[in-house]
Amino acid sequence: MSDAAVPHLLTAQSGPLLQLEQRILDSLSAIERWFRLQWQDHTPPFYGSVDLRNAGFKLAPVDMNLFPGGFNNLSDAMLPAAVQAAQTAIDRICPDARNLLLIPERHTRNQFYLTNVARLVRILRQTGLEVRLGSLADDVTQPTRITLDDGDELTIEPLVRDGDTLGVEGFKPCAILLNNDLSAGIPPILRGIDGQIVMPPLQAGWAIRR
Repeated sequence: MSDAAVPHLLTAQSGPLLQLEQRILDSLSAIERWFRLQWQDHTPPFYGSVDLRNAGFKLAPVDMNLFPGGFNNLSDAMLPAAVQAAQTAIDRICPDARNLLLIPERHTRNQFYLTNVARLVRILRQTGLEVRLGSLADDVTQPTRITLDDGDELTIEPLVRDGDTLGVEGFKPCAILLNNDLSAGIPPILRGIDGQIVMPPLQAGWAIRR
């Protein structure tokens, strides 16, 4: 891994590295190789985030989120690596994908979450996909433009069901990406979809909380 691909904090390091941190930096090549081998032997989810706890002398994962909500925390310098990772995931699951429908949470007034969605849309569009946002919220009955605090804009549209396929008005995607944990269960409009790839796949008894 080149130094350009290694995440850097926006705030400069102000003190000496802990021994654990230095060992991780010194072992980056071995760590990256281990991840590559794991991806070859196992099928990872399309995306996810892991919460880590650093005790100074050990580092441990404590939580895995299948519907990550922190893409807004990625620095601009990390976007090329994020786009490359997204392209690899898309090619693995649906190499012919051209159109993608992203279904976010219903937090239409949560600026932090919406900034996360905007960054995710930006990453996906830079892979060459046409991306539209479809909402499960009952109060979204027409295309709704939302202006974020940073000046960016999102257009969220009501979902449209056409037989066994799902999309928004005038847009039938070949892939559907959930950024919604569906903690209340699978809504009827998402059931029985055929001919479209849903990521992550819907499961019976679905109720995963972040």
